[in-house]
Amino acid sequence: MKRLQNKRCLVTGAARGIGEAIARSFIREGAHVVLSDINLNAVKQTAARLGGTPVFLDVANESQWDKVAKEYPEIDVVVNNAGITGFEESPAPQDPEQAALEDWRRVHRVNTDGTFLGCRYAIRAMRRAGAGSIINISSRSGLVGIPGAAAYAASKAAIRNHSKTVALYCAQEGLNIRCNSIHPAAILTPMWEPMLGDGPDRAARMASFVADTPMKRFGTTEEVAAVAVMLASDEAAYMTGTELTLDGGLLAGSAAAPGR
Repeated sequence: MKRLQNKRCLVTGAARGIGEAIARSFIREGAHVVLSDINLNAVKQTAARLGGTPVFLDVANESQWDKVAKEYPEIDVVVNNAGITGFEESPAPQDPEQAALEDWRRVHRVNTDGTFLGCRYAIRAMRRAGAGSIINISSRSGLVGIPGAAAYAASKAAIRNHSKTVALYCAQEGLNIRCNSIHPAAILTPMWEPMLGDGPDRAARMASFVADTPMKRFGTTEEVAAVAVMLASDEAAYMTGTELTLDGGLLAGSAAAPGR
């Protein structure tokens, strides 16, 4: 039997990147997947390729989560993946001194509020069965400071902590609802394309971005999806409130030998 056979799953931000890869892997493992995204046309195209059901969802909008709850009142797995960096709409500064309050709030509306609403929906939808898996996509940036992306780093740190709160709450309630967070570092997604370009210096640019990573390469969306499959499956039945990093060894420390 496939690892997620007949599990009902919802993945946010599923039109592309990590969300698309997770949806693809879930479907491959036998799950029934609802692919949600704020870009309805894009998620429809993704669902047409992969299978599954496309749904429009702005994760920061509470009323839209209410609609999801009415349409999918019971669920087995929720992946809160949708998120923004803060640089999508404007090249304005995102550092702690120069960032505008509205830019800070926009990042937190999507990343922090969206994850809160997704977790709340998941707990309520899983309560009847008394079991399920919530997977929150945080970031390596939620574990360390990022001077040039203050709101993004703070929001991902909030996701890390909220995942632990949700895990403890569900256990306290006597529910077998697990909640864990995944912390990817540099994963090669469409978000990187404007910075990498397609010119002859692309390889050099890629190398420069991962120069400090011990494994000297970008991670892949499939590698993140593999961890999500494990957390969604019954194999991870005793894992809750934990965090898993995919960073090529970045947080392990320096790969260089210490001087004598």
